[in-house]
Amino acid sequence: MRPADRRTVLGLHRSRHRRDLLTGALDLGITALDTASNYLGHRSHRALAAVAGDLLPKFSISTKVGYFEDGHSLDPVRLRGAVERAVTELGREPDTVLLHNPEHSAPNTETLMRACSLLAEAAADGRCGAWGLSTWDPRPLIGLDLPRPDVLMVRSGLLVSSGVLDAAEALVTGWRPTAVWGMSPFGGSATARIWEKIDPRVFLRAPDATPIQAALRVAFALPKVAAVAVGTDDAEHLRELVGATTYEINTDVVREYRRLLRQAA
Repeated sequence: MRPADRRTVLGLHRSRHRRDLLTGALDLGITALDTASNYLGHRSHRALAAVAGDLLPKFSISTKVGYFEDGHSLDPVRLRGAVERAVTELGREPDTVLLHNPEHSAPNTETLMRACSLLAEAAADGRCGAWGLSTWDPRPLIGLDLPRPDVLMVRSGLLVSSGVLDAAEALVTGWRPTAVWGMSPFGGSATARIWEKIDPRVFLRAPDATPIQAALRVAFALPKVAAVAVGTDDAEHLRELVGATTYEINTDVVREYRRLLRQAA
């Protein structure tokens, strides 16, 4: 995979949606945002439009639907309404709309097929550019059929368990998405104590990388993804991460890590 094929995305989970963060991301060459209808207390879309509506045309925007104020739902009628609200609240069509954690509602094939067909129709009708699924735990989705998604978004990185990694790869094989994206490369925080105990640089052929840069770069290989959403409110954190996609992975070390991870599991 060429460096240009790897993309760092600004994730807005737990973000305060500050304008200076968005302008800082643009200054660093980060031109993709990932959010969801339920982020910021179900106000993410409106907050983005209010604080940075003039900046949004400069970004590609992915959002997610499925969580409502009264809980999770895969009801096509409610999902259709959520997509339409996203367009209205953002003031533009999202580039990608993802079904948010469908495993939360323990769907069967028929339920999942109806929900995904609704999003595929939204993309065909121009209410979004593409559609797909975002799953925190892909294991309950193995064996379920659905139309081929444009995007599958899964957890990626060194803190993802062997079972979740294997399940994500099984969905890629079964569903054949056009693109696979990663999320949560630091497991929620790049300052957590776990990052003081491990050195991700062993996975790289790049002695000059920082541990945080190495952790992000490895997230593109565990599992193999084309983009990784990084959640932060810190522009300096983004600055440190910008060059991480250019580092070369030691594939032998990654392969041995996966073997050991499965063995331990």
